[in-house]
Amino acid sequence: MKTTRRQWATAVGALPLAGAQGQSAAPRLPLKAEFAVTGAETCLNNARWHPISTGAARAVRDYLDYKASGGGAAPDYGGSIQRRAKALFAGLINARPSEIAFIPSTLAGENLVVSGLGLPTAGGNVVTDALHFEGSLYLYGAMERQGLEVRTVRPREWRIRLEDVEKAVDRNTRLVAISQVSMLNGFEHDLKAVCEIAHARGAVVFADVVQAAGATPIDVRASGVDFCACSSYKWLMGDMGLGFLYVREELLGRVIRRSQYGYRQLSKMDYHLFPYDPPGGSIFEWEQTHDAAGHFEVGTISNTTAACLTYSLALIQRIGVERIVEHRRPMLARLREQMPRLGFTPLTPPDSQSPIIAFAAKDTARLEKRLRAAKVDIAVYPGRIRISPSIYNDMADVDRLLSLLG
Repeated sequence: MKTTRRQWATAVGALPLAGAQGQSAAPRLPLKAEFAVTGAETCLNNARWHPISTGAARAVRDYLDYKASGGGAAPDYGGSIQRRAKALFAGLINARPSEIAFIPSTLAGENLVVSGLGLPTAGGNVVTDALHFEGSLYLYGAMERQGLEVRTVRPREWRIRLEDVEKAVDRNTRLVAISQVSMLNGFEHDLKAVCEIAHARGAVVFADVVQAAGATPIDVRASGVDFCACSSYKWLMGDMGLGFLYVREELLGRVIRRSQYGYRQLSKMDYHLFPYDPPGGSIFEWEQTHDAAGHFEVGTISNTTAACLTYSLALIQRIGVERIVEHRRPMLARLREQMPRLGFTPLTPPDSQSPIIAFAAKDTARLEKRLRAAKVDIAVYPGRIRISPSIYNDMADVDRLLSLLG
């Protein structure tokens, strides 16, 4: 269907009002009708990548229709989408939009923090833990080969204990880098307590929140975290190629500096090259912005994913993250109770409230084949499995999985 100029103007004009959805009645859970995946399989593998909703798919199609039309009817449609997505994410974690930069991935954000702190050449040590993201462990392992001292805290009873973090952090620690929720087993750090330990010794804290944002409450003010980053394709229900980096405003340009440069960091750029340009002593002159985007954004971003996020982030806020936690709680409790009876050994602490629960398992190749044939989707690895229910799942989904495993 061809979209008229009036329809495009209406769509763009409505974007700043999307937050008003948060004032409407919260949707009832489980939200099965909003997710087409429920008609294709029993998906309990949302920590891998979360299926997008039908509403988010419509938002993407609207953007693609605009792009196909040439964009003349609404020249700032893409910019409006970007501003809306950033503002919605900032609201989700209790940050200011000026503290948020777009990034292509979680690990790209962590790399920006590491390089912006001057590591490894600035000296000192980094404290991380064995339940942090594997790509991050590789990052710090590579830094270690360049001379950086890296201290990796090991889990005990499948959790990282605060007393072990405290022993590892000293006055020479520059950075404490953790996953708020571990992708391996769902263990969740007490982020505020970790920040208190680090700050007492002069260190800053980076948290990978990709398995937390949208599924677990995050308050950057209350926790005191200095930096956090996430992609959007997991619990934010977006897609690959676009994520967010939060940097506490007072650290910008003082504790952490630009390490990459691009046009998105500029508030002004004037040419002195073409016949009707104002005269100047150089080819062009420019002014930088001093917010997070002005320090860390470099080039173009995925507008299709930003369009997806304008819907999905508003949906998450309408539901409320606390309600999302309460919705999955009985499903996780049933798995925690029944899985050991079926011979699966828990790898997740029993008090965990995160969206991920993991178990050690024998003969996972045979198990994966059985689940695939039944169209039941969980994460299966050699020797272990990971289950991660979401807002469209219910106890019937969990019972179907348990019947297959039994």
